[in-house]
Amino acid sequence: MSGPQTPEPALDRQGDCSTGSGDEGAADGIQHSHRMLSFSDALLSIIATVMILPVTHMEITPEQKSDKSVQNLLATRIAVYLMTFLIVTVAWAAHTRLFQIVGKIDDTLALLNLACMMTITFLPFTFSLMVTFPEVPLGIFLFCVCVIAIGAIQALIVVYAFHFPHLLSPQIEGSAHRALHRRHILGIILQGPTLCLAAACFSLFFYPASYLLMATVVFLPYVSKAAGWCRDRLAGSREPPAHSLEFFTFDLHEPLSKERVEAFSDGVYAIVATLLILDICEDNVPDPKEVKAKFGGSLVAALGTSGPQFLAYFGSFVTVGLLWFAHHSLFLHIRKVTRPMGLLNTLSLAFVGGLPLAYQQTSAFEKQSPRELESVRVSCAIIFFASIFQFAIWTTALLQEGETLQPSARFGGREHAFMFAKLALYPCASLLAFASTCILSRFSTAIFHIMQIAVPFAFLLLRLLVRLALAALRALRGLTRPGRTQPAPRAMDDARAPLLPAPC
Repeated sequence: MSGPQTPEPALDRQGDCSTGSGDEGAADGIQHSHRMLSFSDALLSIIATVMILPVTHMEITPEQKSDKSVQNLLATRIAVYLMTFLIVTVAWAAHTRLFQIVGKIDDTLALLNLACMMTITFLPFTFSLMVTFPEVPLGIFLFCVCVIAIGAIQALIVVYAFHFPHLLSPQIEGSAHRALHRRHILGIILQGPTLCLAAACFSLFFYPASYLLMATVVFLPYVSKAAGWCRDRLAGSREPPAHSLEFFTFDLHEPLSKERVEAFSDGVYAIVATLLILDICEDNVPDPKEVKAKFGGSLVAALGTSGPQFLAYFGSFVTVGLLWFAHHSLFLHIRKVTRPMGLLNTLSLAFVGGLPLAYQQTSAFEKQSPRELESVRVSCAIIFFASIFQFAIWTTALLQEGETLQPSARFGGREHAFMFAKLALYPCASLLAFASTCILSRFSTAIFHIMQIAVPFAFLLLRLLVRLALAALRALRGLTRPGRTQPAPRAMDDARAPLLPAPC
């Protein structure tokens, strides 16, 4: 019996797999995939974000504002939005990992990718059917059919790329086990569409089971790991395979492309910021006849009636911008993105995508309306979850800081303290605003706007406040240990000055 085979080398990042000059590849109709991947990331981020539009444009008459059934319908739409947003990001993650295997493209692969993107662009329509007719199975059925088609096209991309090995990354192209790799990748890609096929069948006679199966698609890697752990406990651990597959697995430590995670995230933030101004353009441009009849032709007076809406817009835009800034700062310190970090980033982006709903909630009703308190609390909750998942990314990275973080940001350094404070600012502010509305419910709108105004100033003063806090900690440590003199820190150690007192 032959001995164990040497594991296949890990895949390089995209773009490192060139085997010839760019001119030679272009002459043969083969190109690198950078621009196509940028286009795909932009399109997927747009599709994921516009899923919120059927929720934000839900029409509520004045008689329905305090109706419990309408509130339950809104909660149901938000839940369905979160699930469909996560499913779109699952398709994006599969696309990301797929093109870590496929290093180059030709015309056929480019057209297959366009077919995949076209199918994805149909998802918002099916989602609109789902939320408008929640008890009619057609919307769920069409959504599942789209996901099945996306998986089938991705499987065709795999089959085509393995049929022409020069399109694969060098590690796969030079492997003696390409057939094993192809079966393995196809098995992973087709698991999600298989679950959606079952969900489509259940939608015809028991649609709640369809939602459960679709939610399973989102957490499939974690369900698979849990099932494997239970199987090993019951049947005993199995021997590792002879040919190690270190990519396209359910391993939670498998890295994602950091560049594409950042590109997709930037796209979501950009689209959310754009959706805010679209609502202003649609709802707050006065009708010329109304301006002439009610305001004597004064456009300034007519626009003055929309003051609260403009205030809500600027506050919401600042919130989106500062959350992006915190995300940008976070990923400057991260050098490797693992699967759990990718899931937490997706959950954060899902709530960021809900910020247009927060804008609608805080600008659509008059002051002291029956739903004012509820609207402010919903907005605080959306901001809290969007920011707390960013904080969770940082916490997860700290658990494996030697592998995932840059050295300057690891536990015990000044940059660690500054990053901790920056990521904790919005969760603390939104939680404080939510708690304040429970005590001072009459001033809920004022409390929310004060939070939106105060947080940007806190960001500006944050580094100074962190330095003062660290200086106070060092002074306190010196007072508690008067007999021990501390050597002056060297310049190279100043960037990682310890936060906590040294152990006795």
